[in-house]
Amino acid sequence: MTATPPPPGRPVRLLGYLAYIGLLTAGYYYNLTFVQLGIIDLGTRGVGLDRGQVSVAMGGLALTAFLVAVATGMLMDRLRWNVDLPLKLRIVFGVVALQTVLTLVAPSVGSRPSFVVWVLGCAIVIGVGIPVTFGLMRDFIPVHHRGHVAAVVAGLAFFAAALYPREWRMGEFAAVLSTAMIPATIVLGVIAFGRFAIVSELGRLHELHGPGRFRRPGPERATPAMFWGLVVLMFAVFFIDSLGFLRIIEAPAYISTSWQSPDTSVRLFIGISHLVGAVMAGVLYTAFGRRWLIVWVLGLFAFTHLLYTSHLSSAPSGMDPPLVLPLFYVLAVSFYTTLNFALWPDLSTAADIGTRTALGVGIAGWLASFLSTALALYSENAEVSLLAHLRYVNALALLLAVGVPVVFYVNRMRSLARSPA
Repeated sequence: MTATPPPPGRPVRLLGYLAYIGLLTAGYYYNLTFVQLGIIDLGTRGVGLDRGQVSVAMGGLALTAFLVAVATGMLMDRLRWNVDLPLKLRIVFGVVALQTVLTLVAPSVGSRPSFVVWVLGCAIVIGVGIPVTFGLMRDFIPVHHRGHVAAVVAGLAFFAAALYPREWRMGEFAAVLSTAMIPATIVLGVIAFGRFAIVSELGRLHELHGPGRFRRPGPERATPAMFWGLVVLMFAVFFIDSLGFLRIIEAPAYISTSWQSPDTSVRLFIGISHLVGAVMAGVLYTAFGRRWLIVWVLGLFAFTHLLYTSHLSSAPSGMDPPLVLPLFYVLAVSFYTTLNFALWPDLSTAADIGTRTALGVGIAGWLASFLSTALALYSENAEVSLLAHLRYVNALALLLAVGVPVVFYVNRMRSLARSPA
């Protein structure tokens, strides 16, 4: 009779935390800066496309990445790759290696056909990476720490993005990232293809964690309808907020208090606010149920858009906007990003985490963000004024912030009416 090996010790568990935080922070920073912002610069300055044409390319990237993510996630579940950590590390290595190549060649992209091929390559690699990397939370992070770890990832990624690089130019993005990615790819390749006992120990961590927080027996257990409801809600949050983000940060009136501010102290203020907001979101995620979490997020970002719309309507021209505007915007972004990192693994088990993280992150994160970015570019290209654009965004945000709690209340009253006296 074979003896059951003891559970992995504390050093192995700590290494799991560090591995997850390092991989996801670097990956989110890469996609947030190099992909989402770099494509705009590459398409407009490098290739010479107008913003309407770049918006079409970004919409295609979002849809392709989503479809590839879902296909990859379903394949992972069917073939049980979710419990094979060495295999997942090899896939992550392949993703990072291909992203390194795409990063190195990006500054040389100068024609429309090469731009389309480059965008397609980015979309495929991102799609493969979504279910693999986000699913690593189940491997490495215990359920009771997922909110806090998601907060660390979101806070660090946004902190770094707020401070560096100073200019949103593809050449600068590529130079910074390739310098870090080449050695990281080599190290990851050695770990993924080497035979190290520590990888086997890390691969057993998932045995200690069990199903996600919202798949365990109890009042918070999520049904399929609840899962799809959360997907729709998070899609709406990312879509509406990203729809306003690009126009705000590129508006001349708000440059001085945005990520592109020439003042280092302003950028440092924004970066630190991201960290504080993420920590607050991690605490709230751990302490509250999912309905309260949604209400917090919706209320915060609706209030943020209301602040910007009110400022545009009433502030004297030429006056620098107060830092309270980016403060609330940063808090809103940190809140919903932290929630997006932790929520989908906590709605999953080993049998469906590939598909569920692909659907959750693919729809609510990538599809929503890139489609809304594309629409914001189209709006700017069509010369829709910033105030008119934000009024539409604010109306959608307020409708969501008021409508969702009303739906929660109505459902609660219906449940009470049906329960026996």
